[in-house]
Amino acid sequence: MAPLSGVNPVRTLPIKSLLVGTALSGAATAAEILVTSDVITSTTWTANNTYNLQQQIYVRPGATLTIEAGTVIASDTSIGGSLAVTKGARIFVLGTDTNPVIFTSKADQATWVGGNPKTGTWRETANEWGNLTLMGAGYVSENAIVANTAVPSASNIATMEGLIAAFPGDTRVNYGGGDDNDDSGTIQYCSLRYTGRVIGLGNELNGMSLGGVGRETDVHHVEIMNNVDDGIEVWGGAVNLKNFAIWNIGDDSLDVDQGWRGKAQFGLIVQGWSLNASSGSGVCDNGFEMDGAENSDWQPVTTSTLYNMTFIGQPLDGDHATAWRDNARVQFRNSIFMDTGRRLVSFDNVDGDGGSGYGFNGTLSWANTWTTPYTATSAVNAPANPAAFYTVQTSGNLTEITDSVFFNNNNSAAYTEADARGVRAPANNNVTATLSPIRSITRGASVVKGGRVLQQVLSLDPRPANDAVVSVGWAANDGFFTSARYRGAFGANNNWLGSWTASFAFGFTAHDGFYDLGKGLPGVSGEPILSGTGSLIGGQSFALVGTNAAPSTLGVLAVGVGQLNFPLFGGTLCPNILAGFTLNIGTNGNGTFSFPSGIPAGTPAGVEILTQALYLDAAAPQGFSFSNALKLTTQL
Repeated sequence: MAPLSGVNPVRTLPIKSLLVGTALSGAATAAEILVTSDVITSTTWTANNTYNLQQQIYVRPGATLTIEAGTVIASDTSIGGSLAVTKGARIFVLGTDTNPVIFTSKADQATWVGGNPKTGTWRETANEWGNLTLMGAGYVSENAIVANTAVPSASNIATMEGLIAAFPGDTRVNYGGGDDNDDSGTIQYCSLRYTGRVIGLGNELNGMSLGGVGRETDVHHVEIMNNVDDGIEVWGGAVNLKNFAIWNIGDDSLDVDQGWRGKAQFGLIVQGWSLNASSGSGVCDNGFEMDGAENSDWQPVTTSTLYNMTFIGQPLDGDHATAWRDNARVQFRNSIFMDTGRRLVSFDNVDGDGGSGYGFNGTLSWANTWTTPYTATSAVNAPANPAAFYTVQTSGNLTEITDSVFFNNNNSAAYTEADARGVRAPANNNVTATLSPIRSITRGASVVKGGRVLQQVLSLDPRPANDAVVSVGWAANDGFFTSARYRGAFGANNNWLGSWTASFAFGFTAHDGFYDLGKGLPGVSGEPILSGTGSLIGGQSFALVGTNAAPSTLGVLAVGVGQLNFPLFGGTLCPNILAGFTLNIGTNGNGTFSFPSGIPAGTPAGVEILTQALYLDAAAPQGFSFSNALKLTTQL
């Protein structure tokens, strides 16, 4: 490691010596495998094949399905096969930022140029195949099962929406239990497109369904593009969600219910439509729909914290940004809510499925959830150890929207309920902005879909601008939350959508090749952020930019061509500096630095370099802090 006794003058760094040639490739030559039966023994699906789901496929208890990076699962539209992971089974979807796992239809695959999955054409459609469903053993609140109890019990179960039992007692369709730490596997860098097979009226598959899934399950970098019903729906359990994007959904974008007690951070919602059908069956409904329990006095009740959400609605004739029902308690922090067609906060009270609403049977009223500290747990049907059930919220009130930006929410009633709940009171640090909180957005002409006047988002740069660039408060780095000192789902120079998404393939978003891998260690100003600007194209220049570090301090920039995940003080050092080198850096009085560099001419696409910044920080317990790791991937 380079010495910290001085700071080298800024200079351009040629990185030719670090380059190792790799080329992006498509899936044109992959052989097709028809998947016709359940996965009953541990199995691996490989990237040299494509997989065609021929019916509802279950991964059975005791089995593990592993799906390699770059694998495509493309199903016939005439069959509409689907994949469900049962309670007691596991799945590992191991996509990467440059080689995602893609679940889609053969009709979508037919639009890929030369079989390249990073190309394609958006189509107004959905329901071309089923979805991805995970079922776990976490606690659930479901009163439709006669044997279930209102007090949390390990014997309480629920039946997964969109699945049909093949025979009486078919346990493949059930989720729920008594283990909130249950592990259903890993879903990462996974794009799910044109989903939502309709089983019957009110029995539809969401883009991704999570029932009773435990917090040991890892779900991050997941995208849903075009679904007839909800984008992601979560029933109970304690699963956490990170870096997810939900586009053009036919019902609610993120729907939570039955006592979900997980965390979420870095979520993008872009509302539109998948089909020319009514709202809820093709045209967007609520952005965030939150139900507490399947009767509001049952426990556990949905009690969660969401940081760094970006909600982009339909400004002319969309629906609500957030809808609240049946005693749900959710905190939104450091978020962006823009272009809302109706209300920022909608008090729906009941969900229409037999719930009794806020205040029922001695539970807190709607108004009181906004003024009651997070430490208050209901005494109605309470578990013997409530602290073990409600671990996510650690400050504030049970229900709140704080440190967020509101923009272009022009409906006359947009803020009526929010203001009644004090959302825009000064103490909440919310901003009603006059300038856009994101870099850019382009919409198409107004069209009528499902009886509503809508404008599709054609291009989007969701990185923060104006009031979203810096927040007042930010999440504490607790092992899941990242200390991101900005509002919305994206850092100033880190667009994690990358090239793994359908939004990139369809031309809605672009990417510059900088990938934020996370895993930093906070110091005096929270977690330092390393990002990049410029072009990662041969013969062009770029800069590595460090922000949010201790001011006027010394540090090093570690650069390597390999990844070495080494846990340290709660963060992770990622670059393998044994295969690279380090450079002296220094921050200015604002805790920032900029280091210019360049990609040598003739460098091929797909070359990967990793870098991470480490700083002296007297205010940090260990005397130093370090940033997220940043992967640089050269572009075409």
